[in-house]
Amino acid sequence: MERETSCCFTGHRNIPAQDGLWIRRRLREEILRLAEQGVHSFLAGGALGFDTMAAQEVLRMRAEYLPDLELVLVLPCVGQEEKWRQRDAAVYRALLRQADQVIYTGTQCQRGCMMRRNRYLVEHSAYCICYQVTQRGGTAYTVQYARNQGLQVSNLAEKL
Repeated sequence: MERETSCCFTGHRNIPAQDGLWIRRRLREEILRLAEQGVHSFLAGGALGFDTMAAQEVLRMRAEYLPDLELVLVLPCVGQEEKWRQRDAAVYRALLRQADQVIYTGTQCQRGCMMRRNRYLVEHSAYCICYQVTQRGGTAYTVQYARNQGLQVSNLAEKL
């Protein structure tokens, strides 16, 4: 996995239902745009919400017409889904099975593990596709870190 041909995703866990289809469409457009520029590795953090949606779209596009796309799950710890609702955990485990690579940035879910995961996503990417609607929290931190590291950032929320 080369940084120059890699893109990370970051976004909120809660996505308004009325925005879901639009965000999926914008994700597909951005993934296709980057793929046409030679980006083929897409790194997702494995969280609920936008991370899951982005990973699903990479897999869908790979299955339909871009077989060279690679999904890399960068996870904060082993077993992060253990306290999730059964349906969400099942979706997560399906993503694990379909990912080309799974990277754990920590062994235990503890303070700081999400930040460590977010920094890894940015430090191994040249591009960032995000869904950011607020200026605080983990997504805002990650997007600012990505900008500070020189990544090209595309915020899907700005296009709603």
